[in-house]
Amino acid sequence: MVLNYIWIAFFVIAFVIALARLIFFGDTEVFPAMIDSTFDSSKTAFEISLGLTGVLALWLGIMKIGERGGVVNVLAKVLSPIFIKLFPDIPKGHPVTGSIFMNIAANMLGLDNAATPLGLKAMEQLQELNTKKDTATNPMIMFLVLNTSGLTIIPVSIMVYRAQLGAAQPTDVFIPILLATFFSTLMGLVATSIYQRINLLNRTILLTLGGMCVAVAAIIWGFGQMDKEQMNLVSSSIANVLLMTIIVGFIIAGVRKKVNVYDSFIEGAKDGFTTAVRIIPYLVAILVAIGVFRASGAMDALIDGIKWLVGICGISTDFVGALPTALMKPLSGSGARGMMVDAMSTYGADSFVGRLSCIFQGSTDTTFYILAVYFGSVGIRYTRHAVTCGLLADLAGIIAAIFICYLFF
Repeated sequence: MVLNYIWIAFFVIAFVIALARLIFFGDTEVFPAMIDSTFDSSKTAFEISLGLTGVLALWLGIMKIGERGGVVNVLAKVLSPIFIKLFPDIPKGHPVTGSIFMNIAANMLGLDNAATPLGLKAMEQLQELNTKKDTATNPMIMFLVLNTSGLTIIPVSIMVYRAQLGAAQPTDVFIPILLATFFSTLMGLVATSIYQRINLLNRTILLTLGGMCVAVAAIIWGFGQMDKEQMNLVSSSIANVLLMTIIVGFIIAGVRKKVNVYDSFIEGAKDGFTTAVRIIPYLVAILVAIGVFRASGAMDALIDGIKWLVGICGISTDFVGALPTALMKPLSGSGARGMMVDAMSTYGADSFVGRLSCIFQGSTDTTFYILAVYFGSVGIRYTRHAVTCGLLADLAGIIAAIFICYLFF
């Protein structure tokens, strides 16, 4: 229901602003630009779905092998103590806990192409437990908020963009991103737990969160001992080796269980193709609304208004130039990526705005895109508190990113 109101608001606000530009400024190009954006965004949505088809087929096929080989069940048992606390409505030892873990692990390593199909698989399994098929359950919302908070340990793609755009030290945003995304995830976890009345002050969760803090500190220290070339090499190597290890490990597990791994892969791949087709309407809906909003000039007007308000309060407006990336990130990953590249091209990769835009890009994930795709894949219409908790996590990531960027740069 919330997505319905937001979707309508995008079009209404865009139309009002475009009409004002036409009447008061004689801008005859705005409506053609909006119409062009609807066709371009529709095409982009289809191309994204088409591009996802192969990846979904691959990873859902691999997941099917892992499921029949018992790997997912093993992960479920290992993770059951913490998952029982965060996902109390999931039966103990259910295979979905393994799928959720695999998705979160892929996101943490920046493996977006692997994370999406794994997440869709988890949503399908969660939907099997759902007694009210059109309404999001508490475990679904917790899972999606952890996704939208965008916990990332190795932001490889951002460092690559910085290197391409001439940054003297492409990896200098690594630690700020790690800190900002940690605060975003923490806020998402706390907000969702409050809504769902989950007690976070218990031994298991406190030990887990403490362990995460220690792990984050160790990673920061370890990468801090490397130069930029070594850091890029090690981070990308770890991600690729881990990905290949998962694939081979699942196949070996299937062989040990005497599973026909080829037939299992084909069966899972068929599900991947079906899922890719099913999400096309949802992608078209959200991307067209975003495209129209941008083409109308509404995004520019919003940024100018924020800059004016910040200036009146006597606060430095240095960070405002990077806000398009922050505001676009919950709506569109590719749009935010474009904003980040534009900020670095306009202000310089090593400028305050250029660096802050990178931290914004890495601190959270595409909230509305994830909600549209994941909920759309299983036919969820009523999202309950998912949008609210996801946006609170985004807000925490944005605020943390601004303070951390001022602290570091």
